[in-house]
Amino acid sequence: MSQPARPSHGSAYETSYGTAYATHEPETPHLDFDGTTPYEDYVRADVLTHLQHTLSDDPGEMVFLVTTQVMELWFTVVVHEWETAARALRSDDVPTAIAALKRSARELEALNASWRPLGQLTPAQFNSYRSALGEGSGFQSAMYRRMEFLLGEKSASMLVPHRGAPRVHAELEKALHEPSLYDEVLRLLARRGHAVPDAVLDRDVSLRREPHAGVEAVWAEVYSGDPAAETARLGEALTDVAELVWRWRNDHLVATRRAMGAKPGTGGSAGVAWLEKRARKNVFPELWTARSHV
Repeated sequence: MSQPARPSHGSAYETSYGTAYATHEPETPHLDFDGTTPYEDYVRADVLTHLQHTLSDDPGEMVFLVTTQVMELWFTVVVHEWETAARALRSDDVPTAIAALKRSARELEALNASWRPLGQLTPAQFNSYRSALGEGSGFQSAMYRRMEFLLGEKSASMLVPHRGAPRVHAELEKALHEPSLYDEVLRLLARRGHAVPDAVLDRDVSLRREPHAGVEAVWAEVYSGDPAAETARLGEALTDVAELVWRWRNDHLVATRRAMGAKPGTGGSAGVAWLEKRARKNVFPELWTARSHV
């Protein structure tokens, strides 16, 4: 029995396992726009790619500057996610909060990967453009400070560097006096019937959170129950975030130690000594210590 002739190459139809499929030439994208492109209007790429103004002749400064700017963008996204989670928790919407926390974990992974271009800097390489930073230092980042405030690391003194920028200062002051993400978690646990101590619920939220044995007992109770329960899954999402923040701090420490040893940091910070102190602190500490009692 004869087989039907296969259409020649370039035909409107091609066969595969006896089935005919229509093929079409790719359509030419729309190329002619009035003004800027819709992509530019949305992404503002021209703005982003013209924000780099290096202050030295060293080519490595461009890498340092762009990497730092990328970090600031990731800080902005993470703050958005944690604020979304905090609002959801206030409304008892745990699934939305967990979804935001899980997205932030992926974003923190990308943020942490930003250290890779800087992680191999030798002292000589860093010194070649370090003077361009002047008194600039990462601890002056307002968006990173908002991240820390959402984690419960509150300090009114950290508003001082931003007194000359009224909008930024007002945003930080507002964040200082709002409950942290962890405060909202503990309030939700109390509404769900867990014995969160009144001293924790009624604390001054503008102050740094300190570990509390009563909160540790609550998390031990949560983890001793159904692992599929909303509160247990919330705890695990928070633990993912805490682990990645801890990794961020450690990667920062290692990159700094490699680039400048134990010398004082820019902006008057203690450099590696200050970073070592930060790296020793656990985020959401009772989530970690409670595991010893389950």
